Amino acid sequence: MLTGMKIAVIGGDARQLEIVRKLTEQNALLSLIGFEQLDHAFTGAAKEKVDGVDFSKIDAIIIPVKGTTLDGQVDTIFSNEEVHLTEELLKKTPPHCVVYSGISNAYLNSITKNANRSLIQLFQRDDVAILNSIPTVEGTIMMAIQHTDTTIHGSNIIVLGLGRVGMSVARTFHALGAKVKVAANTSEHLARITEMGLTPVHLNHLKEEVGNIDICINTIPHLVVTSAVIEKMPLHTLIIDLASKPGGTDFQYAEKRGIKALLAPSLPGIVAPKTAGNILADVLSQLLHEELQKGKEQSE
Repeated sequence: MLTGMKIAVIGGDARQLEIVRKLTEQNALLSLIGFEQLDHAFTGAAKEKVDGVDFSKIDAIIIPVKGTTLDGQVDTIFSNEEVHLTEELLKKTPPHCVVYSGISNAYLNSITKNANRSLIQLFQRDDVAILNSIPTVEGTIMMAIQHTDTTIHGSNIIVLGLGRVGMSVARTFHALGAKVKVAANTSEHLARITEMGLTPVHLNHLKEEVGNIDICINTIPHLVVTSAVIEKMPLHTLIIDLASKPGGTDFQYAEKRGIKALLAPSLPGIVAPKTAGNILADVLSQLLHEELQKGKEQSE
């Protein structure tokens, strides 16, 4: 139980509602910022404006999985209000206050460091990333079906990256009967791709391997699907980019060449928000409980 713990939940999508539900069931006291248009009410959770929250009593701050923009704005789909997470706001919190986000950026790293507050990136955890890859894969399958006129079975597909998402994507499309190549740049990953019964491709040779590709699925958050790579793709190729914004694809060149390229970094929140929210809620509940116990031990 999280009895007595005061948590500010700032913005977010439908996944955040599952987090709120779980934490109120654990008897935490929640301040919901950026939720005034939400019809549903939760016992133990109060909808508030930023200025109405006493951050000196807040034990934890939970922001959306995508974190903030580079100027500190937090996504609030249940509100028309612009909400910003600032260094000044963090400095109002107690020293033990922890900020929880899915991912981070230079801005969020900077303000938490300057305010001397801990930042936990949930998507850096293996358990979250692996479980979150399940709705990501299902969403990718949905997009592949919607945006092509052929079956996945028998299609030539290349997956870029063999991280936690890339491995799940490659394995699932292979199981559906696709001919799957996987591109990576380390000997360990290339060996693993071979062990999985898939075709390994070194990223340095990507241009030579996309001439017959029907679907390219990128999971690498760096520019890897360059204009030089796109130039070698058939015009019917579909690019699905699962990497965090801005993705790893030259979208401007893809459009210029007439190749459909889709950026889809938040598929779990779109195709399965309840499941994705429950994954995050379970981990957050565990982490918050650990922080609560730590605080109790330090006060004894």
